[in-house]
Parts: sequence; C-alpha cells; structure tokens
Amino acid sequence: MGSIILLFLFLGIIIIVFLILFLIIYNSLVMLKNHVSKAWSNIDVLLKQRYEELPKLVETVKGYMKHESNLFKDITKARASYNNSKNLKEVVQSNELITSTLNSIFIAVENYPNLKANTNFQKLQLRISELEDMIADRREFFNDCVTTYNTRIQQIPYNFFAKILNYKIKKLFDIKEFEKKKINLDL
Repeated sequence: MGSIILLFLFLGIIIIVFLILFLIIYNSLVMLKNHVSKAWSNIDVLLKQRYEELPKLVETVKGYMKHESNLFKDITKARASYNNSKNLKEVVQSNELITSTLNSIFIAVENYPNLKANTNFQKLQLRISELEDMIADRREFFNDCVTTYNTRIQQIPYNFFAKILNYKIKKLFDIKEFEKKKINLDL
C-alpha cells in the first residue's frame, strides 16, 4: 500500500513539473510572438507617417518639376499600393516602391536649384530622411525580434510546442538591392 502511494506521489510530481515546464515554454513563445507583432507595429506607424508626407512633398515640388510627371504618377501608385496593402508582404512591397520613388525624386531635384533652395522642400526632405532613419532602426529591431522568435521555435523542446501551437517561421524585413546603393541626399 505504501509503495502505491509513493508511486502516485512520484507521478503527481512529474505531472506538476511537466505542467510548469509547459507553462514556461508556452508563455515564452507567446511573449516572443508578441514582441514580433509590436516591432512590426512600430515600423507600420513610421511607414504611415512617411506615407502622409508624400502629398506635401508632391505639392512642394510640383511647380518646379513640371517635366517630371512620371515621378508624380509613381508617387500616386506607391501611395495607392501602401493604402491597399493587406498583409506584411504587401506592406514590404509597397515600402520598396515608396523608397524607390523617393530616391528618384531626390535624384531628380538635383536638376532644379530653385527647388533645392526652397525652405519647405528642405524641411520635407529632412523629415523624410529622419523617418527613413527611424524606419531603418525599427527594421533592425524587428529583424532581431524575428530572429529570436525563429531560433526559439526551432529549439528543443520549444519546437514541439511551436508545432502544436502552429507557430511558423517569420520572414525578416530585408532590404532590396536598389536600397543598398548609396544615394546622395545632400541637396
């Protein structure tokens, strides 16, 4: 009789240890998943701010750059692309389009010395450059969160729970080749 009680006590302790382990692992995975979501939300806020600066930039440069109508069409397409984005992949693609368009505008401005001297343009250029720097910082933080999350869901014993919870590998927010090229923004 005493050995049966000891056996049940031992099994009870093992079950409690596994339950505690499950709770620790589950909470850790949930925390990492939430960090990734928060990091993406921070990027999204900055992308929206940059998106809202585009009409101001267009209005400022429109009078000077009458012969650059394709750039204005590209900005409109880029804003529409961002506005219609429904998931992370589409937002990243629209970000690439907006970045490319902004780079084209800043390069084209080189041909318009009066525009380069315009105070409103200088303020907008500074604001957009600041937003780009903040986006780069947040992208780095996002990628750190995603890397930690991806590593954790692939480690034993976390990978067993990740499969049960249907946690999948998340993609990093990579930069594209055209973004790696150095662009002179000192107008």
